[in-house]
Amino acid sequence: MLRKGMSYADLVGALGAAGVKESEANLRNKVSRGSFTAAFLFQCLSAMGVKTLHLD
Repeated sequence: MLRKGMSYADLVGALGAAGVKESEANLRNKVSRGSFTAAFLFQCLSAMGVKTLHLD
């Protein structure tokens, strides 16, 4: 999110546009706990416009 210059509110909006219903508070909790599925991670990456992912 930081690299894309997005806030939690921005990401919630982008997820909503992609059909993923999420509140800002719930998103903050998921990220702070680190407890979310890989599918949700990929939904977030897609909503942020991430096209490539480099794993070193």
